[in-house]
Amino acid sequence: MKVRAVERQQIEADLHRAVRKQEFVVHYQPKVNLRTGAICGTEALVRWQHPNRGLTTPAGFIAVAEECGLISRIDRWVVHEACRQTRRWQESGLPRIPVSVNVSAVELLNEDFVSNIGDILTATRLDPEYLEIELTESSLMAHAETTPSTLSRLKEMGVRLAIDDFGTGYSNLSYLNQFPIDALKIDKSFIHQITPGLNGAPIVSAVINMAKSLHHRVIAEGVETVAQLDFLLAEDCGEGQGFYFSKPVVAEQLAQMIATRPTWASP
Repeated sequence: MKVRAVERQQIEADLHRAVRKQEFVVHYQPKVNLRTGAICGTEALVRWQHPNRGLTTPAGFIAVAEECGLISRIDRWVVHEACRQTRRWQESGLPRIPVSVNVSAVELLNEDFVSNIGDILTATRLDPEYLEIELTESSLMAHAETTPSTLSRLKEMGVRLAIDDFGTGYSNLSYLNQFPIDALKIDKSFIHQITPGLNGAPIVSAVINMAKSLHHRVIAEGVETVAQLDFLLAEDCGEGQGFYFSKPVVAEQLAQMIATRPTWASP
């Protein structure tokens, strides 16, 4: 317990330095239109370029950032960087695709959240339709009485909204009609069960059909195999994301991918 406590204190101290010195970087993972195999969007994923530990994924620091009150500053930096980069791609002549950013429950509940998003869009000169905010079910329901108002203001601004890790949070589905959601992202834990002997396939089918009946886009996370892709195509899932298409890459690599317009079709 003492070792864990000391390590946690060290991570917190390092995070304060990281925020001051901007040690964070953003990687981008493409989203693919499963019908055409073409890139139709991208997700911005934060990484910490730790001077001693090297490149660190969110699993190694986000929980501590939330506990010590730094998550909002990190969230805002990631949104700003993602918008700036997306606008830069557009100005270079690349096909215009939206970028999505996952925002924490802490930032969603911030009274300045919507105005901060507006300020970032203005500063980066990015059209709101090219920004999609991803929120988990748990963050949406944390303060269900105020969340609809916040989401409505974002929608009025023109920003897209998606529910991330769908199926792993609250079982109450009434919020799907209450919140102005554009897309559902099926959690990768269900996608990984689309294999013989596991029971994930019926759940994925049910979510896809429900989302389509509500006129939401459907995005499958964690697609890694041809079998998973074939199943999603058969179920008429709209979009996919995962290592089958590409791991998260730096901005320059994604720009090259967008420019060359690769397609991923099931063999």
